[in-house]
Amino acid sequence: MRILYHHRTASKDGQAVHIEELISALSARGHEVEIVAPRVASSGNETESMGTRVDWIHRLKVHLPKAMYETLELSYSAVAYQRLARAARTFRPDFIYERYNLFLLSGAILRQRFNLPLILEVNAPLAEERSQFGGMAMPRFAQWAEAQTWRQADVVLPVTQVLGDYVSARGVPADRIVVIHNGINEAHFARAPKPEDAKQRLGVADRMVLGFTGFIRDWHRVDRIVRWLATPEAPPNAIFLVVGDGPARPELETLAKTLGVTHRLRFTGVIDRNEVPAHVAAFDIALQPAVVPYASPLKMFEYLALGKAIIAPRRANIEELLSHNDNAWLFAPEVPGDLEAGLNKLVLDSELRRRLAASAAMTIGRKRLTWAANAERIEALAHEAIRRRAQGSGVSGTPPHLRAA
Repeated sequence: MRILYHHRTASKDGQAVHIEELISALSARGHEVEIVAPRVASSGNETESMGTRVDWIHRLKVHLPKAMYETLELSYSAVAYQRLARAARTFRPDFIYERYNLFLLSGAILRQRFNLPLILEVNAPLAEERSQFGGMAMPRFAQWAEAQTWRQADVVLPVTQVLGDYVSARGVPADRIVVIHNGINEAHFARAPKPEDAKQRLGVADRMVLGFTGFIRDWHRVDRIVRWLATPEAPPNAIFLVVGDGPARPELETLAKTLGVTHRLRFTGVIDRNEVPAHVAAFDIALQPAVVPYASPLKMFEYLALGKAIIAPRRANIEELLSHNDNAWLFAPEVPGDLEAGLNKLVLDSELRRRLAASAAMTIGRKRLTWAANAERIEALAHEAIRRRAQGSGVSGTPPHLRAA
């Protein structure tokens, strides 16, 4: 098939990983993919540094009045539509695959005007998320635009069932919602060194390594790990390795200095994503101290792929992948000290860590949590959407055997 892939992501981060891996997986299945994206977007070059962002866009977001920035976002839809329309005429796609973004209406408009099926990937309820974390000038309009975009799609692909419930609540019929979790590239992680070798390379051969990957923000609550390191329960050889960087780093380093555990906190800074497996391989305990209620964190798939003992909050979206005392140790986030109690248990019980890690390592295969499997599901959904549109039904219904994706 010919796939017109549309997105508005400019930064080189976890979003870019998702985009690049899925396009690669679709191409590997023999499909031809035409990308329409901002010209400032990541080129897909594997050598670009993770964490790269387009500074002038970031400055606009910080310094412009919110109403003006949101108007610019909406205006971009007109630009994107013109580019999509040109691509639709020359490339003649079988369907549109779009990564949802706020005020991005162009894919839905193209669907109507060119009679093309639209498959819409949804990673977050962005109208709610931005209102909560950054504030908005036009929240009601954002909610309306979001609902309209979701309802226009032939198939909506939320990354968790919790997010699927958000989509359903906006009026999208259940037979057009298919949950497809994030995934991993198995070949990418198969090259990871053995844990002992990874530790040796990083100079932590004799340490108990607690690890976290990603762009670290305050809401990740990794400050709890730093504070735990200062307690008597933390083994003397325990260290906290943060594979990444982020705005929370200065505060965490200040906290570590105040508590006298600077020597036990290590940041790698931004690294190339090809180097991530070699770092995660060194973890004894992989951390997800907090999570938004609808997310499908990429780090969780990395932890699972490398068979790590994971500690994570007992949230509905997390429990779509992890089960307590099976492939992870889940703590109750509403109970003070439950995360720390879980850490105390895991650092002392090597057999528990081994058992959790072994079960984690089987999860990817058991649940088919790979980009290749996701591409296969999308292909089947697209064929069904195309068939239904050819029959004149306009909007696809998804067969029950595909909804279990």
